Amino acid sequence: MPELPEILNLSRQMDRELRNQEIQSVSVLQEKCVNLPVDDFINKLRGKRVGEITHRGKWVFMRLEPEAWLLLNLGMGGNVILHRDREGLPDKYQLLIEFADGAVLSIGFWWFGYVHLVDDEGLKRHQMTARLGPTPLRDPGFTRDCFINLLKGRKGSVKSFLTNQANVAGIGNVYIQDTLFRACLHPLRGVQSLTEEEKSLLYDGMMETLREAADLGGLAHEKDLYDRPGGFEDFLVGYREGKECPRCGTVIVKIKTGSTSSYICPQCQPEGK
Repeated sequence: MPELPEILNLSRQMDRELRNQEIQSVSVLQEKCVNLPVDDFINKLRGKRVGEITHRGKWVFMRLEPEAWLLLNLGMGGNVILHRDREGLPDKYQLLIEFADGAVLSIGFWWFGYVHLVDDEGLKRHQMTARLGPTPLRDPGFTRDCFINLLKGRKGSVKSFLTNQANVAGIGNVYIQDTLFRACLHPLRGVQSLTEEEKSLLYDGMMETLREAADLGGLAHEKDLYDRPGGFEDFLVGYREGKECPRCGTVIVKIKTGSTSSYICPQCQPEGK
C-alpha cells in the first residue's frame, strides 16, 4: 500500500509534469472508483486546467482551475503512470486522463482506489479527507511540540494512534514498523504510559523513517509517475522475521496486533515496558 513517502514523491512529480496542462478527454473503465455518475465526472473534468498538485497523508490533491479538486487515493496499491502519448498504455487501468499536449495519465488500482471530483465547498465536506490529521514532511506546523500535544489525553496503543489518519496522516502498517523500533516501543504499548522522553523519541523515529524512505523515492515494489521503482527496501525490523536485530542481535519476530501484524525485536521493544 502506498503511504506518505510514495504519495509525496508522486505528487511532486505530477506537479512538475502536469501543472498548467489542460484536460482534453477522460475515460473511466471502473465506475466504482469515481464519486459521480460517469458522464458528469467526465464532463466536469474536460477542459479544466491543472493547478498545483500536492498531497495530504495518502491522498494526492490536484487543483483544477477555477474551483475544483481531483482527489486520488491508491487504496491497497496501484500505479499512476505518465505516458507521452497513447502508445504503450498498460493492459489494465481504471481511468485515463488525456491532456491537450498529447500526454496521457493512466490510473490503475490493484484492488480498490478512489478518484473523486469535488468543488471548493465539497472539499470541506469530503468524508475521506476533511478530517485528516497533520501530514509529516509537509506541514511546517507539525513540530515535536505539536506531536507531543497530540498525544495528550489519548488512549489505546501507540500503533493504533499513529496509523489512525485522523491523528497523523500518511503512516500505515509499512512505515510504522521501523518507526516504533527506532523509538524502542512495542506496538501495543499504551499511549498514556509514554514518558516525555519516549514521546520525543517516537517523533524522531517517525520523521527519520519517513524522510529516509521519501529521499529514496519510496518502496522498491511501488512505482513512481515514470513507472520506475522506489529505492527503499532495507528495513531495520519491518518484514525481517527470523533475521537478527541490527541493534542487539536478537531474532526479529512477527506478532499479531489487532487486525494487522507487526515485526519487532523482543529485546529492544519489550511489551511490558
